[in-house]
Amino acid sequence: MMKRRDFIALVGGVAAAWPPAARAQQAAATIPRIGWLVTGSPASYRFSLAAFREGLKAHGRLEGQNIIIEYRWAEGNVARLPELANDLVQQKVDIILAGGSVGAEAAKRATSPIPIVAAGVGDLVELGLVTSLARPGGNLTGFVAVVPDMAAKRFQLIKEIKPDAKRAAVLWNSASSNARLEFDVSKQFAAANDIVVVAHDARDVGELRRSMDSIRQSPSDVLVALGDPFMFTYRKIIADAALQLRLPAIYGQREYVEDGGMISYGASITDTYRRAAGYIDRILKGARTADLPIQLPTKFELVVNLKTAKAIGFALPESFLARADEVIE
Repeated sequence: MMKRRDFIALVGGVAAAWPPAARAQQAAATIPRIGWLVTGSPASYRFSLAAFREGLKAHGRLEGQNIIIEYRWAEGNVARLPELANDLVQQKVDIILAGGSVGAEAAKRATSPIPIVAAGVGDLVELGLVTSLARPGGNLTGFVAVVPDMAAKRFQLIKEIKPDAKRAAVLWNSASSNARLEFDVSKQFAAANDIVVVAHDARDVGELRRSMDSIRQSPSDVLVALGDPFMFTYRKIIADAALQLRLPAIYGQREYVEDGGMISYGASITDTYRRAAGYIDRILKGARTADLPIQLPTKFELVVNLKTAKAIGFALPESFLARADEVIE
């Protein structure tokens, strides 16, 4: 009969004899894997990804050491999201981080058992993805960044700095649930303030470029871009076109302003990714997604790119600049 110490020595010897690659695979299998599902590219989501990694680090989770991220980038093609979501499910990731409402919808359709934390989303109750904010139920929870009523506030701000504005080019994606809600709010505010809305619909890059050409051919007094992950991905095209047109423009996220847009007002999308890391940590420790409330924005920020304003020859009132949370010079 084999003695216990001989058995332990035998097992230890076999383990030591395993090829290094096999031992590495076994170790990797025990490290939690996060599926990263977003509409954009590494460049367009660089701020969000940096914030997400910071959030993970704050909870002691370091990529490549005790957490693995499986990246799936739609590169601006929203139609690819279902395929990418299904791929993550087949890879048997432990949890999915879904970016934007369209990402959340794709992930939710792809899986019921795998927990999903969504960042930078709109009204998940309105979209039918959760039962309530307090107790979402199911396998999805998340952090809201897009509040449709803020579209009226943006119109109010652009009207404040250009009170003679009578014609507004509204750039939007009619396929986006968030944008449709914002569009309704925008039309209501514009009608009440004698502003004519000229809608420019763009659902892919070709339509986006044609829309910007259309704005050039039919000039408006201001440009208002509505919230949508597709637009967010190609925000540099929009900001550059507005600059060339010398058109005062306002957006919903500060990333537009950091990439050359003139003004933004809205919740911080990057903050939602940072906070999403906290939920992921809790779920990996055993929390139930169904019990984690949907988190609403805690702060709205007004960001101004003074360099862009000067480049288009637009003088912003000092009182307006004084109210800004940040002025980029």
